[in-house]
Amino acid sequence: MKPSSPERLPPGPAGLALGEELAAWFETPPGRYLLSWEQSRFDEAVVDLFGYNALQLGLPQLDALDANRMPHRWLAVPEPGGAVPASSAGAGRSVALVTHAAALPFPPNSLDLVLLPHTLELSADPHAVLREVERVLVPEGRVVISGLNPASLWGLRQYRARFCQRLGLAQTRLGRLYLPEAGEFIGHWRLRDWLRLLSFEVESVQQGGYRPAVRSEPWLQRFQWMDRLGARWWPFFGSVYFLVAAKRVRGLHLLGPAWKPRRAMAAPVAIAQKPSWQAVGAPQASEESRST
Repeated sequence: MKPSSPERLPPGPAGLALGEELAAWFETPPGRYLLSWEQSRFDEAVVDLFGYNALQLGLPQLDALDANRMPHRWLAVPEPGGAVPASSAGAGRSVALVTHAAALPFPPNSLDLVLLPHTLELSADPHAVLREVERVLVPEGRVVISGLNPASLWGLRQYRARFCQRLGLAQTRLGRLYLPEAGEFIGHWRLRDWLRLLSFEVESVQQGGYRPAVRSEPWLQRFQWMDRLGARWWPFFGSVYFLVAAKRVRGLHLLGPAWKPRRAMAAPVAIAQKPSWQAVGAPQASEESRST
């Protein structure tokens, strides 16, 4: 995958071609392997999220809202023209609208759930996409993001192929790209920082796809045991990550007058008087003796 560059993904036919390239890669054995893992993660994440409006932005090959029970669920394609290959046109949810990922046609605080399956990787400005998602989400709304992990066996093979191409070995086996050329690697650690700046709270991060970078279905099945070991011994080196974050809004609390509550007045307590020495000593003299 190429380094990030605003000029690399124009909002025209070139951006459409990049979206089609990624969609075609998901039809290969490694792509289907990742889609199967992501489908399970999306089903687990959205099944217990409630609200009224949910949006999946990108990747129509994946029905990420299938397990969700919100009454209004839409699939939007950010690329111009839809970028839906014929092989997957009827595989998932039908496309409801085509829109720019950084200019969604929804009012502020109107969506309860937004899914971004590999959407940020194809965006010319992923920061703008996240700001737009923050705008349309209601407070405590969720955003679910999946993306390719640069710190993985698949990412290392992609970097090796890039390095060999710069050395003039593009026609060799070492210079053959494993992942699609379209898009940009965005590590989950960078994504966490971006979300934190937008007042999102990351609730969970999962990684998967620990099998080596092989192309054939039989070889992928032979390394199936690596998924179990990788989740336990090297959990941060999965080929794909899955992140769930919630929009937090720091609200203002109306403060009342700083009056102290009126305390109940205590009942008067009778205090016994101290007896005089006369009462304790000899009896007082009579009135006649005092007059004399």
